[in-house]
Amino acid sequence: MKRIITRTLAASVLILTAQMAQAIDAPGRTECIAPAKPGGGFDLTCKLIQVSLQETKAIDRPMRVTYMPGGVGAVAYNAIVAQRPAEFGTVVAFSGGSLLNLAQNKFGRYSPDDVKWLAAIGTDYGMIAVRADSPYKTLTDLMDAFKQDPNSVVFGAGASIGSQDWMKTALLAREVGIDPHKMRYVAFEGGGEPVTALLGNHIQAVSGDLSEMVPYLAGDKLRVLAVYAEQRLPGQLANIPTAKEQGFNLVWPIIRGFYLGPKVSDAEYQWWTETFNTLVQTDEFKKQRELRGLFEFNLTGKELDVYVKKQIEQYRQQAKAFGLAK
Repeated sequence: MKRIITRTLAASVLILTAQMAQAIDAPGRTECIAPAKPGGGFDLTCKLIQVSLQETKAIDRPMRVTYMPGGVGAVAYNAIVAQRPAEFGTVVAFSGGSLLNLAQNKFGRYSPDDVKWLAAIGTDYGMIAVRADSPYKTLTDLMDAFKQDPNSVVFGAGASIGSQDWMKTALLAREVGIDPHKMRYVAFEGGGEPVTALLGNHIQAVSGDLSEMVPYLAGDKLRVLAVYAEQRLPGQLANIPTAKEQGFNLVWPIIRGFYLGPKVSDAEYQWWTETFNTLVQTDEFKKQRELRGLFEFNLTGKELDVYVKKQIEQYRQQAKAFGLAK
């Protein structure tokens, strides 16, 4: 009898939870916080869902995109946890770089447990690019020059030392036997600034994410020397060689997604997870994802929470190898 009552209660709870989720209306006001200046990967991530949510009629009014630069996500993370923890309509973009910084305790007193990890909506890949008129035609050319004289190449990226952009460059340096701490590296805020610096000939190479280069691929200003994927990517990116095929053992995928404040209710959290589960299956979303140079990687809710925390631990081990984490 107890077993029957327990099952009945459990079933009732599930039904009630489902009914609560269905009873929740879309937030009247929606906002996506991009934790950097306009023009980089966080901006791209927010614009992807801004357009997709509107095109699929998941929300009634356009989503607002706001910018909160600082610490590759640290300022936004602290703001959403401490000042705006219960805002149903506010999502914050994150990337693999955010997780790497969490692994190094760069987000202050807050941990990965202090937000609600919501959805991953795609994956990007690391890359390295030079000006189109650069003497370096291949990744091998660039790294040969760097190996011969580490001071001759200045790398730029939209993040500080210890970030994923720095880490990717450090791994390349290690591949050619150079101490990563001796390379010339200029940190910018956001993915757009190092491209401007490259075009102005202030740096020789940009270490970043391939999606950030997509708007430039149709022009004649930049040349992507390598993408850090296991194999060449499809479509318009198929002509970009991988680092591996050029003899460098570097693969670096970059998850892109969103989290919510810690005090958003379970029913509101469920509304968002169900909305994303539906959204990523639509043709409108898939088209927008492809336009931004992202590839399919869909996780929501508890599955994403598990993935994120596992990834953070892996990044912590990598950071330790460079003396960047305890």
